[in-house]
Amino acid sequence: MISQEDKAKAFEALHQSGCFVLPNPWDRGSARILAGIGYKALATTSAGFARSTGVDDYNVTRDMVMSHARELCSATDLPMSADLENGFGHTPEDCAETIRQAAEAGLVGGSIEDFTGEPGKLYDIGLAKERVAAAVEARKNLPFPFILTARAENFFTGTPDLTDAIARLQAYQDAGADCLYAPGLKTLEDIRSVVTSVNKPVNVLLGPSSGHVPIAALAEVGVRRVSVGAVFANLAYGAMIKAAEELHGPGTFDFMGDLPGARLVDLLDKGTPQAG
Repeated sequence: MISQEDKAKAFEALHQSGCFVLPNPWDRGSARILAGIGYKALATTSAGFARSTGVDDYNVTRDMVMSHARELCSATDLPMSADLENGFGHTPEDCAETIRQAAEAGLVGGSIEDFTGEPGKLYDIGLAKERVAAAVEARKNLPFPFILTARAENFFTGTPDLTDAIARLQAYQDAGADCLYAPGLKTLEDIRSVVTSVNKPVNVLLGPSSGHVPIAALAEVGVRRVSVGAVFANLAYGAMIKAAEELHGPGTFDFMGDLPGARLVDLLDKGTPQAG
């Protein structure tokens, strides 16, 4: 298998070479499928993982997330980043410890967000910056490049204020974050405003929430990384729900359709780590 250091260097290089897609598996099988398709790096989805355990987002512990990360890191040869929520604690020390544990789990990147866990409430920008700075300091002590992403959650779990989101991202940039992320931006122009207001790589979540924008258009405005969050997991569960309801209700089998079969097995094989 490829070493963690080599994965880290490959992940770092992706952030320096234009716009790339960072899809989000939720288990070993989905990780290998995505690797088999040809993606160059992967990232966990907190919501996708939580729902696979039978709970909703923000209801899993740090120990659960780290165990999950170890599983996914060993599933493929690809670099793996992780959604580390708010660092699983309110203090800067909590964020630093989460980064240390993330590296020990095999991850080469991870995000820290500024959502407190209370509906609609973000950390004060000063404390939020301190939390990112502590995570950066922990990252500096690692023996390989770890891409630390700092998230401004205004449009997801706080007040959807673009000016405040940009101010937060600029503060996290000053604190030393490697990548910046404000999930849920509403328009392509909002995304452009974020990109032109900072000088670090910017991640977006499937483009603006106002519509589907091709990756090429996002790259044109300067986006460096595009993630999908829980979308793939939700689509998979949605297909299962639809099929199960049809079977439970009318008892028909229209859901059978075009099952992946051999294609699925082929992708799993392609995504399996190489020996050596």
